[in-house]
Amino acid sequence: MPKSKQQKQETIKSLEDGLRAAKAVVFANFQGLKVSEAEELRRECRKNDIKVVAAKKTLVKRACEDVGLKDIDPKVFAGGVATFMALGDEVSAARVVNTFAKTHEILKIFGGVLEGKFVDVSAVKSLASLPSKQELLGRLVGSLNSPVSGFVNVLAGNLRGLVGVLNNIAKSKA
Repeated sequence: MPKSKQQKQETIKSLEDGLRAAKAVVFANFQGLKVSEAEELRRECRKNDIKVVAAKKTLVKRACEDVGLKDIDPKVFAGGVATFMALGDEVSAARVVNTFAKTHEILKIFGGVLEGKFVDVSAVKSLASLPSKQELLGRLVGSLNSPVSGFVNVLAGNLRGLVGVLNNIAKSKA
């Protein structure tokens, strides 16, 4: 049953709101997935703070134009388009969709939006391979902590040496 004009406007409004709020966007076709598989994907998206809107490519194109994304070519899309909008971490949408696409070949990634520019499939897949923001922050903290812990170990080494010498002197006198 075709959607009414009001339903289409609501879909466009939902897409526009999501596109404005999203840090990164991934476009994919998930037509042909079983309902249980689609629900599994949506559940994983909810866990990672990703908004999912499924719509026809004309509605997606109109919503993109309304928010200022004019370099998106609708010929890239085939069939219905699921728009995955990452509201939290920039790489979360790419990672979730790419991981799901590895186990479900029906899911096809068309491209995405990063920093207001359309990116192709290869860019989305390379974005998916990046570590998360939390992991990068953890690595930064470790790197910043490394010189301090090394300095503490050097200072403790002198004390350990002194204790060792004193123990040897005590053993030799006993």
